[in-house]
Amino acid sequence: MFICDLKEKESSSINIEDMSLDSCSALLRYIYDSINQEDFWKHRLSLLGAANKHDIATLKDCCEESLLKDLNASNVLERLQAAWLYQLNKLKKGCLVYLFDFGKIYDVSDEINGLFRRADRDLKLNMFQEMITLCRPT
Repeated sequence: MFICDLKEKESSSINIEDMSLDSCSALLRYIYDSINQEDFWKHRLSLLGAANKHDIATLKDCCEESLLKDLNASNVLERLQAAWLYQLNKLKKGCLVYLFDFGKIYDVSDEINGLFRRADRDLKLNMFQEMITLCRPT
């Protein structure tokens, strides 16, 4: 199975510590084009992390598109953080539009305080700039 003299060759196993077994199986099913829609949606945040780590652009794009499709008040901040972490500009813009254009920022006011304590300075700046843009008189 392994050609190089690595510890994985001796044990015939690979230890993947940053993914659950189910998410790793979903990644392999994606790679071998046998993943079903339900499994993809269930594991898409883990798949996004793997796509970013292993530079699988098509998977990263698919995850970004799917995460945009079901934005709501209960997941928008988590998605915004993922968008920032993985440099997903379309998802980040979608989250900011959802929060500010549609006034949903008020629905997550309690959670936003926690986000501001943990968030990167640039993310806070982006959110502030989006708010300024929306408040600008036309």
